[in-house]
Amino acid sequence: QVQLVESGGGLVQAGGSLRLSCAISGRTFSAYSMGWFRQAPGKERDLVASISWSSGNTFYADSVKGRFTISRDNAKNTVYLHMNTLKPEDTAIYYCAVKAAILSGYGNWGQGTQVTVSS
Repeated sequence: QVQLVESGGGLVQAGGSLRLSCAISGRTFSAYSMGWFRQAPGKERDLVASISWSSGNTFYADSVKGRFTISRDNAKNTVYLHMNTLKPEDTAIYYCAVKAAILSGYGNWGQGTQVTVSS
């Protein structure tokens, strides 16, 4: 069973930076890609960024392009989300998840980490 644990959230002023980490544990782990999602109060959970586990190809939502960077450390089974120039609208609970295969959905959700950006 794959488990994901997010960390690195917190309170930051607008314009600041944070780095989120997603630690992946389990006897065996393989994935097609990893994704970072966020959910603000009263809103749906949206994909923010994703990265192919093998190739490193990345995807970013338009709202975070140029400000967020997703990266992975295959040896440490960890995925990161580097967030710069944070805005109050980035305030949300951030989750990571695994996409096991190209046609599968995301799953194995972590518990999430709260990011709050003050104006």
